[in-house]
Amino acid sequence: MTDPSRPDCEQLVVVLVGLPARGKSYVARKIVRYLSWLGWTTRTFNVGAYRRARLGAHHREAFFSPDNTEGLRQRQAIADAALNDLIAWMQAGGAVGIYDATNTTKMRRDRIRAELAKAGLQPLFIETICEDPTLVATNIRQNKLNSPDYAGVSDDEAVADFRKRIAHYERAYEPLGAGESSYVKFIDVGRRIEIDGLRGYLPGKLLFFLMNTHLERRPVWLTRHGESAYNQIGRIGGDTTLTAQGEAYAKAVATFMQCRLAGTKQPAVFTSTLRRTRQTAAHLPLIPVAWRLLDEIDAGVCDGLTYAEIGERYPDEFAARQADKLHYRYPCGESYVDVIQRLEPVLLEIERERSPVLVVAHQAVIRALYGYFKGLQPDEVPHLEVPLHTIIELRAGPYGLDEERFPLLEQ
Repeated sequence: MTDPSRPDCEQLVVVLVGLPARGKSYVARKIVRYLSWLGWTTRTFNVGAYRRARLGAHHREAFFSPDNTEGLRQRQAIADAALNDLIAWMQAGGAVGIYDATNTTKMRRDRIRAELAKAGLQPLFIETICEDPTLVATNIRQNKLNSPDYAGVSDDEAVADFRKRIAHYERAYEPLGAGESSYVKFIDVGRRIEIDGLRGYLPGKLLFFLMNTHLERRPVWLTRHGESAYNQIGRIGGDTTLTAQGEAYAKAVATFMQCRLAGTKQPAVFTSTLRRTRQTAAHLPLIPVAWRLLDEIDAGVCDGLTYAEIGERYPDEFAARQADKLHYRYPCGESYVDVIQRLEPVLLEIERERSPVLVVAHQAVIRALYGYFKGLQPDEVPHLEVPLHTIIELRAGPYGLDEERFPLLEQ
């Protein structure tokens, strides 16, 4: 999958910097999900995961003390192994490698920069800074207590140990400064962003993405419109209205949302500009925002046909779509790649929104958005199951998204 506006030869190494519990891995996961969805081959190299894989998940705070000579040697060796793997992966054709570690000293960052330079790679440093102690405490409780490092340990003991680990890093911490290549300082998860020396297509794209990132935990609901007249007779595309069954689903959506939102913020509601999605949202006590970007995949000359008719009239097109559903573009229409690219502004708006979000759209569009939130590869998107009359609820968990599906009408 390629974005026609981007330089495909560009490679980028993102080097994360920051004290523990400042959101580095959160940022890494977000970047991987975003860039992978857009078609860049992206991978995270997490030094903590390397440590647990090679030495086990049993280390307490003393292991991380700068006074622990043996611990320091082991941690350095593991960090080097992760960096070497990242470089090898980039040389084998990876587009974006993310080096997820504390990297809290200038000496360590100089070493990373030198090793990358030998391979012809330049780093973009992203330093995650948290000036809000409440955010740090929340991150420790919500994320670190679920780490394999503290399996079987009481919450209070784990928090106390992890705070001591943070204190060890604080003793040696040197913030990023002038002359350390291009960097972004990501403060309080986007409350403030500082940049220096930023240039290039990918770094600029990442900066804009990070500007729309926050830690607010709120649900995102995705649903197709209710059954339309074309759904009923197996035709694709068009701008038909809801059937009686589709209208029943529209009323069920309003009832579901009323129950689900009791005591919470009012959601932002996004629909396409087509009648069947606007009618599905019509019973909600809110005014939806209609985005043309959320319209169904453009089937071009095949619009209004059944798949059987497409096979009869355009057998070569039918076969090409069966062979590569992701990249196949309907004559005078769109491909799934095109849909994903045009959805990017909507996705950024969903990410920016701090209230719950309900998206009422179409099968290809919901597949694409679901693929982003679940961190799926683009070639999985066209084959996802997204049934009618079902709301998909996505909520942020400690290490990913929790999902629940609510079929509101019998199929």
